[in-house]
Amino acid sequence: MIQKVLVANRGEIAVRIMRSCREMGIKTVAVFSEADRSSMHVQYADEAYFIGESLSTDSYLNIDKIIGVAKQSGADAIHPGYGFLSEKAALAERCEAENLIFIGPSAHAIATMGDKITARKTMIAAGVPVVPGTSDKVTSEKDAIAAVKEIGLPVMIKASAGGGGKGMRLVRKEKDIVSSLRAARSEAAASFGDDAVYIEKYIDSPHHIEFQVLADKHGNTVHLFERECSVQRRHQKVVEETPSPLMTPEKRIEMGNAAVSAAKAVNYSGAGTIEFIVDDNLNYYFLEMNTRLQVEHPITERVVGIDLVKEQINVANDKVLSFKQEELSQHGHAIECRIYAEDAENNFMPNPGLIRHVTEPYGFGIRCDGYVYEGYTIPIYYDSMIAKLIVWGDNREEAIERMKRALFEYKITGVKTSIRFLSRIMDAPDFREGKYNTHFIEKNLPFLLAEGDYDGKSPQLYEDLAVMVAFFDYQSRLNEKSSKWAPLVKSSIWKHIGRRRATTEM
Repeated sequence: MIQKVLVANRGEIAVRIMRSCREMGIKTVAVFSEADRSSMHVQYADEAYFIGESLSTDSYLNIDKIIGVAKQSGADAIHPGYGFLSEKAALAERCEAENLIFIGPSAHAIATMGDKITARKTMIAAGVPVVPGTSDKVTSEKDAIAAVKEIGLPVMIKASAGGGGKGMRLVRKEKDIVSSLRAARSEAAASFGDDAVYIEKYIDSPHHIEFQVLADKHGNTVHLFERECSVQRRHQKVVEETPSPLMTPEKRIEMGNAAVSAAKAVNYSGAGTIEFIVDDNLNYYFLEMNTRLQVEHPITERVVGIDLVKEQINVANDKVLSFKQEELSQHGHAIECRIYAEDAENNFMPNPGLIRHVTEPYGFGIRCDGYVYEGYTIPIYYDSMIAKLIVWGDNREEAIERMKRALFEYKITGVKTSIRFLSRIMDAPDFREGKYNTHFIEKNLPFLLAEGDYDGKSPQLYEDLAVMVAFFDYQSRLNEKSSKWAPLVKSSIWKHIGRRRATTEM
């Protein structure tokens, strides 16, 4: 049985994995780069080891260093989290060679589903619908032009080894085929070390819906229902929810069965996600499989009531799934907002820097998965996501209102964040009505970037003032005895600002 887990990751996902390990009585080992010496996952773990300089290629992507720490620390298992090495078959292979347990699927499953062309062929053989497109790599401009003519415009050129929106180009005009092919291949080579691409039909008004699957090593596979992930920017998810407002009970069963068939086709074990593109008529097509834990997994945990990290560890321990498909159901509605350190008004430019104050939201149905704290400096070397805010409600309307309240309470100073932008999403009519697709942000951008409070009526001044007062309140309490503001602090600055706002709005 697993006694000590090395978490080969950083940030919020490393902390999240370690929390489940602690509840299971499992010791944890953190690895960190030079930029992450003061990161929360380093402080939370039972042990922590330095593995290299700040660039991920020198640290979190270095398999030799990670395996070396696992041996040095006496860890018997490695959990890759998401990103970095999580979908690298080489890490799973090394773990097997070094007699370490890899908390994830087999190297074969990772390699099969990691190559998008091979995955398409595998799904076709398994009877899972796929988007019409090429079955092999496109290696020349002549082949690309011929393929597009056969498939019909518009098309999407995609990196075979891709992910995260990289190596993708949408082509709507024939004259753009060659330039888009060159751009996609160049980006694919730079991002994945492989310039292979394929071409598939582009679905207009696409909805991005994924199904969580879970499988043990004894032939048992289930799905834990769907997540709606259509609120995207540059092919990156921003808001996710479950259940999807698009789905019908009949289509949920049909797509869930297809997801299970997809996982069984590669003899999958552990937690994974089957991603589908769905059109307005609920025709669905296999997009890809993520052979790892997803960023948005907490909303599934909340409505289904299962800790996916614990289940991953149980599967790695060769246990049989403790539940069957007919025993699983969805309860209520959950939404996740990804909190980024970025400036929405400046083309979403990353905004790393010193965190001066953090006030996280609390209350019934609220969960915060983050890793920043007051005095922490967000490094420039990694993804700009700093936290995930997850809420649950008895129904979708309650979940949206709870998310609005939670975003209102969430205060971070020192860096710009996406909190205000996310709050506007919750108020957008298309989102509230559940009538949106992957073009949602592009279509609603003027509304999402508009000034105003969460109800669209009150000046943004009040929120900014509240943030400043919260920080001032925090600082003055540190020196309450000597501060000239001590009398005001004792009677609560928040009360004073609340009264001022109420009086002004009357």
